[in-house]
Amino acid sequence: QRWGPGWRWVCSDAAPQRVAKRAPIVKAPRMPMPDVPDLSAMSLAEIAEAAAAHRLPPVDSWHPEASGDSAMRIAADGRWFHEGGEIRRPNMVRLFASILRREADGGHVLVTPAEKLSIIVDDAAFQAVEVKSDGEGDARRLGFRLNTGDLIVAGPAHALTARGDIETPRLYLHVRGGLEARIARPVWYELAEWAITEGGDPPSLWSEGARFALTAA
Repeated sequence: QRWGPGWRWVCSDAAPQRVAKRAPIVKAPRMPMPDVPDLSAMSLAEIAEAAAAHRLPPVDSWHPEASGDSAMRIAADGRWFHEGGEIRRPNMVRLFASILRREADGGHVLVTPAEKLSIIVDDAAFQAVEVKSDGEGDARRLGFRLNTGDLIVAGPAHALTARGDIETPRLYLHVRGGLEARIARPVWYELAEWAITEGGDPPSLWSEGARFALTAA
């Protein structure tokens, strides 16, 4: 059955669902989700290969007429909520994240071929929760794992951008289409330690031939 604008999201432990008054529950289509990768067991070449092979729904080509509000929010710490309740199933979060899109006005939406639903994002859509480094200096490569399990190798196409100030530094990784991942504090400390070891002012690191400052100018 096609979902229309009168339906609303219901996220339960069973499955993401949509319900409407006086209508049967309709389950959302299930998508096979790959296992969350273990960066400690992967080389940077394997991380880059896995990132390149990852296929996502073509949300940029979907322009449905129906629109609405998903009643969902991504908190600053990366947790997802629906109508105030946390979505605790990782596969459900990964499913929704795969259809997330950032609009030209900076807003975020969940998109399917049938409709587009707004979603509140407090800071960044993702969190970078793990990093692996290979090489040194301008030969270094940095591979990140997001809280959704996605793998990203920082570089010209996936830039690191520093915001905030020296007391409260904030570092972001471009993921896709304007969507960003906030670098989690433990990961930022790892990056800062490598940058301090290499010297440089301001502290910075290379990845894929591009140099990125870890603090805002």
